[in-house]
Amino acid sequence: MTYIGLWPVCSLLRFIDPLNMISYNLSVIDSYPQITDPCLREACGVFGIFAHNEDIARITFFALFALQHRGQESAGIATSDGNGLQVFARMGLVSHIFDEKTLKRLKGHIAIGHNRYSTTGSSRRHNAQPIIVGNGVDEIAIAHNGNIANSEALRLQLESQGYTFSTTTDSEIIGHLVFSAPHKEWLEKIRYAMHRLEGAYSLTILAKNNLYAMRDPHGVRPLCLGQIPGNGYVVASESCALDHIGADFIREIEPGEILDINEDGINRIKEPAQRKAFCIFEYIYFARPDSIINNRLVYHAREAMGEQLAEEYPVDADVVIGVPDSATPAGVGYSLQSGIPPATGLIKNRYMGRTFIEPDQRLRDLGVKLKFNPLQAVLEGQRVVLVDDSIVRGTTTPQVIKLLKKAGAKEVHMRVCAPPICHPCFFGVDMATRWELLASRKSIEEIRRFIGADSLGYLSIDGLIRAVGLPKDLFCLACFTGEYALPVQLEMDKLSFETLPCHTQNSKAKSRCLATRDAALLERPWKIING
Repeated sequence: MTYIGLWPVCSLLRFIDPLNMISYNLSVIDSYPQITDPCLREACGVFGIFAHNEDIARITFFALFALQHRGQESAGIATSDGNGLQVFARMGLVSHIFDEKTLKRLKGHIAIGHNRYSTTGSSRRHNAQPIIVGNGVDEIAIAHNGNIANSEALRLQLESQGYTFSTTTDSEIIGHLVFSAPHKEWLEKIRYAMHRLEGAYSLTILAKNNLYAMRDPHGVRPLCLGQIPGNGYVVASESCALDHIGADFIREIEPGEILDINEDGINRIKEPAQRKAFCIFEYIYFARPDSIINNRLVYHAREAMGEQLAEEYPVDADVVIGVPDSATPAGVGYSLQSGIPPATGLIKNRYMGRTFIEPDQRLRDLGVKLKFNPLQAVLEGQRVVLVDDSIVRGTTTPQVIKLLKKAGAKEVHMRVCAPPICHPCFFGVDMATRWELLASRKSIEEIRRFIGADSLGYLSIDGLIRAVGLPKDLFCLACFTGEYALPVQLEMDKLSFETLPCHTQNSKAKSRCLATRDAALLERPWKIING
């Protein structure tokens, strides 16, 4: 992985493998301040492919590239040629991690891939996926999108049975749970794990001769099935990934469904459906607008949210601006419904994501201006309707409004596609604790004053459902209502398992332990398992 901008601090960098790729010492880098967007964060994107006579590593690369919006902390690809598994996973973006040499070494006819944003377990190299679980001939690779609600109890049970953990994620718990099953066939083992797991999980699992896909019985996270014409099957978190690799969309994998893709085709197990709990934030924010979920184009759903906002909260204004990029379709919808012309008043720096280069104090003070640049010529003297997807902690919105007013906006009327978020998510969204959520501790009027808007309107829950155009009982609305689809570990933190693999509560000792483990992993980023 090459970070040219870090070359002056070469003490942090070292060559670590025959690929001549530059990496970094994670024990040092983890302490660097990171420029991040303090908004909602999705858990991960997953992909799988079973196809002969295809460059499966290259196909997986481009699928992960299409799913990069679902996770930017780490990425990895695992493959099988029928004799053994190999995996390559690193911290960083897909385009930074893989090159031609890397992809050529990932051979086989089955592959899975993963983009990660952490919800359980920290952002460290040893938590990058796909992860390998097992020993000897019985090894599998797992890519997981979601969050296991009963992970603490399961981990304690598995440890009492002698299973050891090398990561701090709940994804490894799933792998050991599969191995603990009293069955011989992988499909039955995975089914056994489904019966014991509670929470959100869309999975791709790689065995030496099979590709498995599994979606939890509540259907919290999306997962779809596609086909490369005449030459195999693919599984992906979103349909946009299928478009990028020339695969045809077949259908969405149903809640409670397990697919076994092999030489003979597809075997299927379907568990009884439970209460549906599809995350409605896939439509509001997470999914790409060109994805189709539940037969509904995400772009159209977001445009309809803007239309509903215009109906519920009309206002006299001169221009409508959607905060780029996720709220752009909603801004279009508000403009169409209200008759107020749209405008591009904010330019987003699309390359402003995670960075390990520390900004100086003057740049830190600029805050959101590092991400957005207002167009004064468009904004000056205008009454602006500002449409955004959500307000979570309330750290970014006040800065954006201040930016617009400083650029000359006469008024700023805030309109929000998501109803007030009053409750945290426990099913795969790194949102916030309840006390951090702005709407859990302030009234609408208090929020309006806090963010500095001239008026504020949140889309109602009923308006949101009308915009999405699907039955209300299909969705999880817990972040708005506090009504969860299943019992949750209300006090569990994403770093709950951080101390367990090092068997210490001492912070300095734990830091040394994690640094040692990271260094060992960096020495051999390739893990090749021979059957």
